[in-house]
Amino acid sequence: MKKDFNINTLIRPNVKALKPYSSARDEFKEFTSDMVFLDANENPFENGVNRYPDPQQHKVKQLLSEKKGLSTDQILLGNGSDEVLDLIFRAFCEPKEDNIITMPPTYGMYEVLAKINTIENRKIPLTNQFQPNLEAIFSSADFKSKIIFICSPNNPTGNSFSNENIEKLLNLFEGLVVIDEAYIDFSEQKSWLTRLNEFPNLIVTQTLSKAYGMAGIRLGICYSSPEIISVLNKIKPPYNVNELTQQKAMERLVNTDAVAKEIESIIFERELLISELKNLPFIFEIYPTDANFVLVKVDDAPKRYNQLIDNGIVIRNRTKEKLCENCLRFTVGTPKENKKLIQILKHIS
Repeated sequence: MKKDFNINTLIRPNVKALKPYSSARDEFKEFTSDMVFLDANENPFENGVNRYPDPQQHKVKQLLSEKKGLSTDQILLGNGSDEVLDLIFRAFCEPKEDNIITMPPTYGMYEVLAKINTIENRKIPLTNQFQPNLEAIFSSADFKSKIIFICSPNNPTGNSFSNENIEKLLNLFEGLVVIDEAYIDFSEQKSWLTRLNEFPNLIVTQTLSKAYGMAGIRLGICYSSPEIISVLNKIKPPYNVNELTQQKAMERLVNTDAVAKEIESIIFERELLISELKNLPFIFEIYPTDANFVLVKVDDAPKRYNQLIDNGIVIRNRTKEKLCENCLRFTVGTPKENKKLIQILKHIS
């Protein structure tokens, strides 16, 4: 277990001093009881959404708590993972002073959020094997380095990072380590949630957008120590997760069999897709993947991308990303969609 870590040394002074906004639903929490609510200036006529939602999303957190084996005070929910990530920036990174470390090619929002918050982004490219370059990371870090962002399984490469490398970062880095596990449900690797209590500087983010098929409801999840979650709760908007999102999330979270079957289908189709891609002459390399997509190197990425567009299939051209020259990213679709993709790939020249 990492010792001698004090979260108070990382919190921005203005956040430490902040008295959070107290909403009507924070002051009177039993809003599901049979009461007459005249406290929040709401429209009194019931239509299912005329009342403000639970600002702490207690029912959703309770389901997640039971599913993940963590306490509810270790969970924060956001309007998509992007809001969760932005809250982390705003709580711990001082604009124009602090820096973060990212490892391209990786999820692009880390850099966007750094620019929005006026935080320097020190980019340390992955190795040619798409693994963290620990020596370069530690050489780049200084006392103003607040956060390392790790996407594992990584987007756009699809691979997971070695547990050994991540553990070294958690033990040796003085700041926060954020592990973005948006694609963890498609991987055989264990989630870092299983070791969350070992590392007081660890934050794990997940989402309902991928494996749970709920991209449209925008629900991001942050897991960490109660101390870190408490800091993020101070600065989150009072009603950041709407009522409809909370309702749909609960419906999906209890429907475990359906979710499991969809994940199983996606993994099966992923392996089938990879086996077919191996036979195509213009595909030079298929990278290992633990996600619901496959990254491949082709002869001419813009040409192949446009050919697929002309045939009604939209993929991502990742050729401008670091280490991804002439690479295309295929999301795994339904069996019917994947069959169509393969048929078209076999007939283009």
